[in-house]
Amino acid sequence: MKNKILVLLLITACALYLFTGCGRHNKVIYEESPDNQEITTITFFGYKYEPENVTVIEQIISEFMEKNPLIRVSYESLKGTDYFEALEKRINSGRGDDVFMVNHDILLELEAQGKVADLSGLSSLANFTDQMQSQFAGQQITWVPTTVSVFGLYCNMDLLKEHKQKVPQTLPEWEAVCDYFVSQGITPVIANNDISLKTLAIGRGFYPAYQENGQEALFDRLNNGEAQLSEYLTEGFEIAEEFIDRGYINREKALHTMKTSDDLQDFVCKESPFMLTGAWAAGRVDAMEPDFEFAVYPLPVRDDGSLLVINADTRLSVNADSEYLDAAMKFVEFFTEAENIQRFADQQSSFSPLRGGRPSEVKEIQPLLSCYESGQTVIGTDDLLRLPIWTLTAKVSERLLEGEPVSDLMKWMDQQAEAERNMQ
Repeated sequence: MKNKILVLLLITACALYLFTGCGRHNKVIYEESPDNQEITTITFFGYKYEPENVTVIEQIISEFMEKNPLIRVSYESLKGTDYFEALEKRINSGRGDDVFMVNHDILLELEAQGKVADLSGLSSLANFTDQMQSQFAGQQITWVPTTVSVFGLYCNMDLLKEHKQKVPQTLPEWEAVCDYFVSQGITPVIANNDISLKTLAIGRGFYPAYQENGQEALFDRLNNGEAQLSEYLTEGFEIAEEFIDRGYINREKALHTMKTSDDLQDFVCKESPFMLTGAWAAGRVDAMEPDFEFAVYPLPVRDDGSLLVINADTRLSVNADSEYLDAAMKFVEFFTEAENIQRFADQQSSFSPLRGGRPSEVKEIQPLLSCYESGQTVIGTDDLLRLPIWTLTAKVSERLLEGEPVSDLMKWMDQQAEAERNMQ
């Protein structure tokens, strides 16, 4: 009879050492030890550190090991930018984890270094939606998404009702509502220093290409330098600049506002009717028990309508140099089974990247569904674009909040993009 020992070790610390860096640090270790049988141990490194996220990951790991008792899985996490710095240190030192979470921009570097394994043999690949499949086209498959994240406009429904204002559906309507609140001495839009402005600009700039199914041709031109990012993102960043100049966004405050942290606190304090951030934070806002009704709506950044910026998110990759490739592949395949994907996406107020995945049941994000299902979407970090768009636009947003003009920032962004092309 097998004697199974389950050990859960959860450590939270802030410590600087060679392979992790300083930040919120969680480690979850599961051990399965059947008698007289050799155990394979794989490590899983990620940036999902919130207790509720770790709980779901913990459940998936536990169930995986029940089905695969000769494989032990250890999960460790770090918060924010500390995670990606630690990931690079570990990989560059030869101590990379077997499985790790990645984003679009870091993948460009890891792929160039040959550090991520080919996942084309995973049986779960066929289950991804056509939109997600498009992200794998024409290249080696080095990652798989576990969620589709959405960026939207949080609305304080009670505050809007109190002031007899409606949820805006177009850019002119949004500007009119913002003008009203400014006239009342209220800063209407809470923005953070990372994702708020860049998602607005990316959505506005690339939406026509997606609606015409021309994004592949567009990104090919951008990759080859036949077109410049500024040709498509200037208009969106000019809208962001106008929002700042007209008092819709507090420049100084937004510059020091951390995403899905400081901004959430400001929103629940009823300081503003709107907030620009990821819909995945809806559960966190609800847990903060605001004394008002809120909902997340599509971004009203089109002259004649709204749109959603989405991402193939919480991506998983396998270390090409892993000593236990088969075990790592087996774990990623299990993680991307429909049931596991669904509960992971549900917990994060996100959508499933799989065919037949049901919409998230979080009530505050239900206004996003029709826009999402009708295809009024832009992928913020489309894998067909081989430029670090997320990093570049984040830096543009920060410098815009510091007061630099859009014209100068667009020149800088194009120069950075050209430098990236030359390095590839």
